[in-house]
Amino acid sequence: MNPARPRRRIDLVRIATEVMSERGLEPEFSAGVQQQLSSITGPASDVDARIRDLTALLWCSIDNDDSLDLDQLTVCELLADGAVKILVAVSDVDALVKKGSAIDEHAWINTTSVYTSARVFPMLPVRLSTDLTSLNPGQDRLAVVTEMTIAPDATITDATLYRATVRNKAKLAYDAVAAWIESVGALPEAAHAVPGLDLQLRAQDEVAQRLRASGRPRGPFSSRPSNPARCSRVNVWSISVSRSTTEPVS
Repeated sequence: MNPARPRRRIDLVRIATEVMSERGLEPEFSAGVQQQLSSITGPASDVDARIRDLTALLWCSIDNDDSLDLDQLTVCELLADGAVKILVAVSDVDALVKKGSAIDEHAWINTTSVYTSARVFPMLPVRLSTDLTSLNPGQDRLAVVTEMTIAPDATITDATLYRATVRNKAKLAYDAVAAWIESVGALPEAAHAVPGLDLQLRAQDEVAQRLRASGRPRGPFSSRPSNPARCSRVNVWSISVSRSTTEPVS
């Protein structure tokens, strides 16, 4: 190995850290964050009777191949009149990270994870973002669910927001799902193992194409694939929301 490479990387990390600080961001988690993190023993739980149990639905996540922080799931239901009910679940970080706490304040300052060639500066501690608040397969997690009814003409005729318990049935990746939809690849094994999930993906893609063809503004909806030109076929209604700095949903 070229001995100059490790030194260059160290220099890049130092520069990135200095730039973060110069811009008023926090490159490192404070002692308060570490103390709070050590007191968290498991995923969030809540006995609120208004929280719906949606763990039986065929939820799945679609992210980049290397994603470990799964913050969003989708599922749909075909209605009799040709409309489709779309449900998007976003991790309820609020349930575990209370407003005004050290972790919340860090997230409030940085607002997002910062990606540089030398180092990633995560908005939330990795133990939270990839484990305790991540919507990992087979794990029950609290989420905030947006439920929308999309008419055959691509208009959104109804929308509600509520809290629920969800369970990810399959962790999928944009490229593999897009290849299958375009008939140039096989159904991903994780989807094949869940009866009915193939029909779910087809239905979600059909709604995505309906929205694209209508040319209607999608507001907060946006796709986040690693290959936008190819993978915008799937998950175009994805909602990017950080719950760590918002008020709890009643």
